This record gives sequence, structure tokens and C-alpha cells, in this order.
Amino acid sequence: MTDLTSYPVRLAGDIAGLLDTLNEHLIQATPREAARILATVLDGEDGVLGRVTGLMATGSHFAKDLSMRDLLPSEVWLALGRAANELHDIGLDIDEHTDSISALAGPPPRADTPPPRPAVSGTPAVRRR
Repeated sequence: MTDLTSYPVRLAGDIAGLLDTLNEHLIQATPREAARILATVLDGEDGVLGRVTGLMATGSHFAKDLSMRDLLPSEVWLALGRAANELHDIGLDIDEHTDSISALAGPPPRADTPPPRPAVSGTPAVRRR
């Protein structure tokens, strides 16, 4: 029997499954690897959060059109619009912390690098022999 499910519907199911797999990897990841995963997911433009926000905005436009033609209740349009706005606001809140996540995701400091020297304030002292 042929699967009559459209490609976009199967794609949405595949993406949901991949998110489950990513979650399992995040659970088992080292702190550095978890930070790399989160930095990628939380990227406001190219990450999962940004893309899901865009998907909700597109869904809101779709629902608006259908609600204007009385094919969907207007509450659906409003709920999707609210979801897109909330996700956008969450993304803005998270943007404040992406530097901390990215710093943890970066390479560890080299072991052969000498520790930083304390800064000396004031004018430098002149040594005499």
C-alpha cells in the first residue's frame, strides 16, 4: 500500500524525530559539546529557535488568510501570531546570554599558555643598578 502522506507532512515528522535525537545527544553531551549544540540551536537567524519562530510567523499568515475566508476560527490565527511573538521575545532574551554559551563552546585554553600577569597601575618604576 502506498503512503499517501505528503512530503511536507513527512518532513515535519522527520524533523520532530531529529529534535528528539538531538535532545538525547544534549543529555549525554559534555559541557563543551552541550554548549556547542545550544549555541547552534539558539542562533537567532540560522538556528532551530530562529527557524521555528519563522515557521510560526508563516503559520500565522496562513491562518490569517484562512480565518478571513471563514475557514478557520480567528482564535487559531491569534494563537499562532502570539506564539510567533513569544518565540521572538524569547530569542531576544536568550541573545543576551549567547556570548556565555559560545565562550563555553570554544576551544579550551592551551595548557602551555602562561597565566595572565596582573596589570600594574600607575607609572612604571625605573630600575637602577
